[in-house]
Amino acid sequence: MGMYHKIQVGDKTINQIDWEMTPEMTFGTYESWGGRERVRNNAERIYYFFIDNWGEKPKLCLMERGVKHARIIAEIQAPAELVSSCVDSQGEVAFYDQSFAINEQIQTWLIDHVLDDGDSSLVTPLIERVSHEDMGPKLPVWDGNKDGFEPIVLPSANPDLSDDEVREIVISHGFTDGELNPSGAFVNRLYLHGQHLIVDLMTGLMWQRGGLDITSIRSMKKKIDELNREGLHGYNDWRLPSVEEAMSLMEASPNDKDIHLNPNFSREQPFIFTSAQRTPGGYWFVDYKHGRLFWSSGTIPGGFGRLCRTI
Repeated sequence: MGMYHKIQVGDKTINQIDWEMTPEMTFGTYESWGGRERVRNNAERIYYFFIDNWGEKPKLCLMERGVKHARIIAEIQAPAELVSSCVDSQGEVAFYDQSFAINEQIQTWLIDHVLDDGDSSLVTPLIERVSHEDMGPKLPVWDGNKDGFEPIVLPSANPDLSDDEVREIVISHGFTDGELNPSGAFVNRLYLHGQHLIVDLMTGLMWQRGGLDITSIRSMKKKIDELNREGLHGYNDWRLPSVEEAMSLMEASPNDKDIHLNPNFSREQPFIFTSAQRTPGGYWFVDYKHGRLFWSSGTIPGGFGRLCRTI
């Protein structure tokens, strides 16, 4: 079959589909400047089909991808049994890995029914919506004092931690975790510090309200070193939080942004690196989207960063 096809998405004609690109390959290609080939420039865009299985039922979608750019531009109304069969063929996968490459059967169906002079009514364009994040009810402003309050001192770094050791950390500190300790509740004392920072007097920590974009653990550490040399927000001792520190922010119920955090924190860092590696392998992450700890590789897809420092 020919490899050059076009698809009409609203008023836009896309005339080159990348059949080799997959969700798994995009991180190395478009986030870490590695992978299959060098990207020529930041403005370059490629298009590929994939299965989005994050919702109640899987969907066939068309992705527009570039360096630090990812946008689903259309949903394709493919036969449900064809899409479900592709998902079922993936076998058991991790809950945080629900984007799949298409198989040969879906590729053939697209060429026969949708692409070139196919049925354009099967293509539903998705309109890009620009939204401004609601940062929640305003917190009191920190005046730079600790108000005579002695914080709970949590470990600021972790050695390698086993599954059993992480479970003991969560339970002993009363942190909430949807699987390990659903009834946990850790109380914070949060204050705003400028526009970009939050201070928790309960733990004596200063946090980024937002954070760093998804990347590998190696690139994350290099970025933190760079930010400390530059003096991010006037400080040069930023670091990844320990498991205890990251879990201290976890809230039992999701907020209006569907994140288990105080709403003054951004939703754009749904799961973050901690400083802990896992025994026997991997890295520990805190997932504010699903309200739990998990472990995974520190390379692909990597993780986000929300940095902290001791005040």
